[in-house]
Amino acid sequence: MANIYTNVKVDLTTNNNTSIFTVPAATTAIVKSFIVSNDSSSNDDIEIQIVSTSDATFNLFKSKTINANSTLDLITNPLILTENEQIKVQATTADRLHVILSMLQINRN
Repeated sequence: MANIYTNVKVDLTTNNNTSIFTVPAATTAIVKSFIVSNDSSSNDDIEIQIVSTSDATFNLFKSKTINANSTLDLITNPLILTENEQIKVQATTADRLHVILSMLQINRN
């Protein structure tokens, strides 16, 4: 079993629903922080979803406002994801929001 500390950094350049992370096979991911930064002078909203292995969608945030020129860590407790689950995000407006996930991946092999 290997423990891998890693992160995912995404610049949301479109307002499409975008998969930013899929848990690798035989792995559990523990997301420690979910930081969203808004580098524009206007507020913007983000939608965050978990998609299960059966393609069921669960909203973490249906519409979370990120204030202009601010940064926010959206989770206060660790978020556990199992293999092949996905995190998807969608910004209301392109080219304003940036996402950084910090996590521990535990490989079960």
